[in-house]
Amino acid sequence: QVQLEESGGGLVQPGGSLRLSCAASGFLLDYSIHWFRQAPGKEREDVLCISGSDVNTFYKDSVKGRFTSSRDLGKNTVYLQMNSLKPEDTAVYYCATGRSTGCPKVTPAPYDFGYWGQGTQVTVSS
Repeated sequence: QVQLEESGGGLVQPGGSLRLSCAASGFLLDYSIHWFRQAPGKEREDVLCISGSDVNTFYKDSVKGRFTSSRDLGKNTVYLQMNSLKPEDTAVYYCATGRSTGCPKVTPAPYDFGYWGQGTQVTVSS
């Protein structure tokens, strides 16, 4: 059974850091992984993608220089390192894959992905 599971969310003060994990089971996580987020009352948005060759593609300018995604195939896990967090980063974060290896230049829509994790809450507040 193909599954993705996020972890690592929590409450952090502005300027703080969190590292989210996206662990896969049922398949080798050598595909591209997208990190989405959804704030209350807003649409789910793609933040960034890590390709099968571990290149990051950013879909939100607001996270450039602060967020980075990496991969550990030995643990079958992809990570999202989030630094200098801001209150506007507050959202439920999801990892997703369409089991391709590339990251498109045009921001994809959520319906392009067949595999999702359950989400993890990130709250940035003092």
